[in-house]
Order: sequence, then C-alpha cells, then structure tokens
Amino acid sequence: MLVEQLVNGIMLGAVYALIAIGYTLIFGVLGMLHLAHGEVFMVGAFVGLVVALHAPSIILAIAAAMVATGLLGLLVERVAFRPLRGAHHLAPLATTIGAGIVLQETTRWYFGAEQRGYPRTLADAIWEIGPLRLSSVQVFILAAAVVLMVALHLFLSRTGPGRAIRATAEDPIVAGLLGVNVEAVVLITFFVGSALAGAAGVLVGLAYNSVHPFIGVQMGIKGLVVMLLGGLGNVAGAMMGGLVLGVLEVLGAAYLASSYRDAFAFGVLMLILLLRPEGLLGATVQRRD
Repeated sequence: MLVEQLVNGIMLGAVYALIAIGYTLIFGVLGMLHLAHGEVFMVGAFVGLVVALHAPSIILAIAAAMVATGLLGLLVERVAFRPLRGAHHLAPLATTIGAGIVLQETTRWYFGAEQRGYPRTLADAIWEIGPLRLSSVQVFILAAAVVLMVALHLFLSRTGPGRAIRATAEDPIVAGLLGVNVEAVVLITFFVGSALAGAAGVLVGLAYNSVHPFIGVQMGIKGLVVMLLGGLGNVAGAMMGGLVLGVLEVLGAAYLASSYRDAFAFGVLMLILLLRPEGLLGATVQRRD
C-alpha cells in the first residue's frame, strides 16, 4: 500500500536526516567535511546495543549513545581537525578517513565482524488507522526523530550557544570580533552533531534489529548525499533531503526492485542536483581561504 510505504520512507528518511544534520553543522561551522561521521554513527549503534543488553530501556540506550558519541566527536575534533586549521582543505579529508578506519577496525576487533542482533526493548504492538498499519517500532522511531529535530531547532533558535553556532557558520571572523568564543562553538557543534548521529545509530539498530562494524560506511555516504541534496550548511535542507531520500528508496524498493533501491534513489537525486545544484533549499556557501 502506498501510504504504508510512504510511512516507511519517512521513518528511514528521518534517520538519514539525523545523520546529515551532523555533517551540515560541522561543515557549516568549519567549512570542512567530517568523513568519519558514518563511523561515529556506527559507534553509537554499538553503544546502544551494549546498554540495551544490560538495561532493557531504549531511551537509556539512546541517551548513552548520544553522550558517548558526543564525547567521541570532541576527540575526533581534537586529533583530526584542530591540528589542521589553516591547512589545505584536503588534509582533514585524509585525517577523518583515517579516524573512521580506526573506529571501524577497533569495533571489529572488539565485537567481531558478524552482525549483532538488537534486543527487543519495545513491546510488539500494531495499530490500525483505517487502512494504515503502524508498528510500535515505527511509531517510536518517528517520534524519537521528530523530538530530536524539534529539540535541535529550539537549541539553534532559542539558546545562546545555538545562536553562536549560527553566527559562526555565517562568518567565523565577524562572530569572533563580536565576542563569540569560536573555539567553544566548534566543540559544541561537534558534540551536538555527533550525538545526533549516535541517536540515529540506535534507531537504525532498532529498525533493522542488527548492527555490524561496517554499517557506518553506507549510512555515512547517504548522510553526505542528503547534505548535498538539502543544501550545504542548511539544517532545514538536511531534514528535507533525508525525507526525500528515504521516501525515494522505499518506493523504489517497493515498486521496482529491492536490489535497485540505491540505484533508483541516487539516480533521482542526481537528476535533482542537475536541475538544482545548490540543493533543495538553495543554501549558499562562502569559500574560506
């Protein structure tokens, strides 16, 4: 049924959006790509798995994953970004790829390369709204993603640190001259963006009931594509781009062939970017030399 497929697409897209927001925040503030962000997402999924195995509470698993990946984001910023301020823009790409490999191999060494099943932390329930059937897992993932995105919107629009992030993303030099602590803003940005990726990791583990050390590669690529689709540095665009990609993927798998779901979705995305290269919401980017 089309409505059910759309719900599945929105659920998947909401998770993509959480990953893409991290890319967007960090790119907006530093003007650099964080290519280990997918592995931060993967670490969040495993932290959530460990917590859920010992304390069967998905809320606690998400909270623990957000704190752990937020701190991990600070570590990545310290070792892979801060020493390279002012270096060629390709240098952080290399260091973050290296950081991602370290995270991936460390997880594989500790947990093994095989898939690990996620424990059932939600009661199985099905709700029927007319012809639409919703499971408790779908409802929880949608609700959690919406709560996190609304919380992020309020943080960016209503709080001092959030306004400082927006000012730094607009122009870090002017923001510094106006009294904004740019270094603190960078740390807050890494913490928030990485924490959202960690939450997305737990939600993906809950949705697919399994995680493995290489799950961050594909999800990281999709988060990157969503950022490009929504518009570089545009948080609202990342949310919209995630929903578009999720719906396209699910519809492609349902009505064409599941094995071509990625090809169908990325083909349509390439067409969209050919027609609107600045992204759906048309964010402009100023080059920082």
